[in-house]
Amino acid sequence: MLLLQNDILEMVARGEPLAVTATALCMRVEEMLPDVVCSILSVDDHGRLHPLASPGLPPEFSASFDGLEVGPDVGSCGSAIFLGESVEVVDIATDPRWKPYAWLALPLGLKACWSTPIVGRDGKVLGAFAFYFRRPRAHTPKEAEVVQASIHLCAIAMERDQQAAAQHRLAYRDMLTDLPNRAAFNAATARYGEGSSYCWALLIIDLDNLKTVNDTFGHKAGDGLLRAAAERIQAGAAPHRVFRLGGDEFAVIVEGDLVSAMPSAIADQILARLTDPVDCDGHLVSPRATIGCAAAKPGIPVDEIRQNADFALYHAKETRKGGIVVYTPGLGTSMNRRLGAIRDVGEALRESRIDAHYQPVVRLDTGEIVGLEALFRVRTPDGQIIPAGDYFEATTDIHTATRLTRCMLDIVARDVRAWLDQGIWFQHVGINVSSADFQGGDLHDVIRQSFEREDVPLHHIILEVTETTYMGQDGIIALEIQKLRENGLKVALDDFGTGFASLTHLLSVPVDIIKIDKSFVARMEPESRSAAIVEGLLSMASKLGIRVVAEGIENPMQAEMLRSFGCALGQGYLYARPVDRQAITAMLSDKAQKRDPDLALAAGTSPEALAATLDQSLPEAERLVRYAILLCGEDWRVVSERRQLGRFSSRAAAFQCALRLAREANASGAAVELLHADSVGELKSFYLTQEDHDGREFPVEELSVPLEAEPAARPSIRKAAAGG
Repeated sequence: MLLLQNDILEMVARGEPLAVTATALCMRVEEMLPDVVCSILSVDDHGRLHPLASPGLPPEFSASFDGLEVGPDVGSCGSAIFLGESVEVVDIATDPRWKPYAWLALPLGLKACWSTPIVGRDGKVLGAFAFYFRRPRAHTPKEAEVVQASIHLCAIAMERDQQAAAQHRLAYRDMLTDLPNRAAFNAATARYGEGSSYCWALLIIDLDNLKTVNDTFGHKAGDGLLRAAAERIQAGAAPHRVFRLGGDEFAVIVEGDLVSAMPSAIADQILARLTDPVDCDGHLVSPRATIGCAAAKPGIPVDEIRQNADFALYHAKETRKGGIVVYTPGLGTSMNRRLGAIRDVGEALRESRIDAHYQPVVRLDTGEIVGLEALFRVRTPDGQIIPAGDYFEATTDIHTATRLTRCMLDIVARDVRAWLDQGIWFQHVGINVSSADFQGGDLHDVIRQSFEREDVPLHHIILEVTETTYMGQDGIIALEIQKLRENGLKVALDDFGTGFASLTHLLSVPVDIIKIDKSFVARMEPESRSAAIVEGLLSMASKLGIRVVAEGIENPMQAEMLRSFGCALGQGYLYARPVDRQAITAMLSDKAQKRDPDLALAAGTSPEALAATLDQSLPEAERLVRYAILLCGEDWRVVSERRQLGRFSSRAAAFQCALRLAREANASGAAVELLHADSVGELKSFYLTQEDHDGREFPVEELSVPLEAEPAARPSIRKAAAGG
């Protein structure tokens, strides 16, 4: 007996499978007791029997009891487990507990059965250990001694197996959804070796709105969404295996005939199941998912199949969110190219190798530069300048796109400040923004902070959005654009005519500027359809009060046709390619519009006459802005309360700059006090205001103060002038 115990305990210690250990125990007992047939059964948490070992019995006999529910009259074993005590049936043929099952035992020569419950350390019944006898009889004392030792060994082996099963469950089961986890997925796919003949496909499923639910309703609601999604994915994918890989990602392994079980059809079933709303901690949420699919092919490793499914998922999230993309050759190449672009731009941002190049926007009648479009460039470590088009795919990544926009805003703000300080006049710089920039909800604050740091008014910036961005996310971005315009920012619709936006959409969510795509301009010829479209668009935009810029002007004929259609502004290689800041500064100094065209100032007009031409009917404002024109050495300087704004060789040029700034401040809702030194050195002051709601006009005040005297009411102006 001691040798038996040692051998069985050694098997348990080695971690032998429970069925192997139980079978060895039965065989050793039957060797010790030749008149006995030994059987061991387990019971599950639902009270159902499962044969574990019975080497001396036909498999069909043991299988007959599999899944049978225990009870007080369920043979010897079922009754012993139910009652928690030994049950001895000395004659199977006559005992009522065996009446439903005697026909199974008697033909095998089994006449009696003694069953003893196997009880764990916590008192829970784990199964039954049974002796069958070939004649009606009771057990002997020696058999009782063997049973006592055997049930103890069985309890040790079963509890060890339960512990191993619990550890396996922790390792291979997701506790939240009760689905197999990533480790189980890896184990399941490991059997699909490179030379495998298995026919299978992989679906990778990503829940699109888990983060939103977590952020909006809390993680308890998010957990409810995950559990509901897991149940529905299982139902839609049945009978195929479903795994939760972690976070918001699930996987389905589709096996068998991929013609009858098309992976894309199964993906459709899953999306259909996910449609209905589910109660997530008191909140009704509709699970939304995107699916990528890849089918296995001979000779392709499992890791590559997984990568292909990931590529399909990434592509789906970028181009078909909420839908399905099946991997095709070439998709991986494009994704690798995209990931490479994201990596390169990310490194350039970290190493400050992003810079701005500028392309002029000109008046088609005079060729004067009235504005610029800023385009990002990447400077490689060896000094090469790479255009934005080579890195377009990087802007489809939300994180990279938002960092790039913030970087460009800072660069442009610094450049505009430098041009204003040099007295260069121009209207605006256009900066391209993507859909990613609108998702944070703080785009206006980001812009304001960048330009406030450099003391540049926001009316110098125009946000350029493409039609795809404008129409994206079910109109949400269009509403964000409307809010930006309400805050005083101008918005241009870039590449107009290449997407799905139309003038109808502009009626509900208007923009300030339309930039006609270069594809229309390139095809413009007399009497051509493109010419008719452009002419009609210009006419309608004019009636809607929307300015138009024509892009891609490359020859004088195109410029002349556009002028004849009434187009005032354009950009393209005919005027200039995008150039760096040094080149654009030279171009602005030479070709920038010299004065505000609305002032219609004649050459040689005196500063006093210029002041008189300024429109005095500007709206009343709550805040006051002060500018001063002061002589510092040989230079005339325009200063604000915060900094120097420009330096000029003549008083007239400085006065003209100050008046332009005053008009711009008025346009943004401020009243302006303009101070200037006259020809005899006196500091003059007057206010620029506008009619209030009653139609009353505010008078222009003049205040004479000696230039050397300290203006008590305006110390900050004096301080700025002295520091200039």
